[in-house]
Amino acid sequence: MNIQIIVNDTHHDKCFRELVDQPVTALRGMTEQQANALRDAFGINTIGELAELKAVKWARAIRTMAFAEAEPSGNVAKEALIDDAVEMTFPASDPVSIQSSITRIEVPPEKVDASSDHQGAAAIEASNQQAIGSNALGPGGDKTAGAA
Repeated sequence: MNIQIIVNDTHHDKCFRELVDQPVTALRGMTEQQANALRDAFGINTIGELAELKAVKWARAIRTMAFAEAEPSGNVAKEALIDDAVEMTFPASDPVSIQSSITRIEVPPEKVDASSDHQGAAAIEASNQQAIGSNALGPGGDKTAGAA
């Protein structure tokens, strides 16, 4: 372990056994004001006393166990029930039915070619005939209005 990143420069030459008895200000980033607050609140003066603080041990234990804990089975079951209920009330994969008696469409109905089935298709075709000299409706321009 690289101790230089943990303790202040004045404590680099000390071993771990010596660091335990050093003031908490020996820890890098610990200010005198923070050390005084620890002393006033918890009676902590040294690094060893800070490590033995029950609240710190309990907090570390809770965090460690939180990572290992599985989600409560009740929560998983409730979430699954909600997902199923939503799926049952609005199944996104089912098509909207055309009539109440129709629940499933096996073969799609014949569809009209939209390019020639238009209320103004005859007028558009006549305009195209006049402008470019040929029918322009439908694929390849070979259809006439009304012929699907």
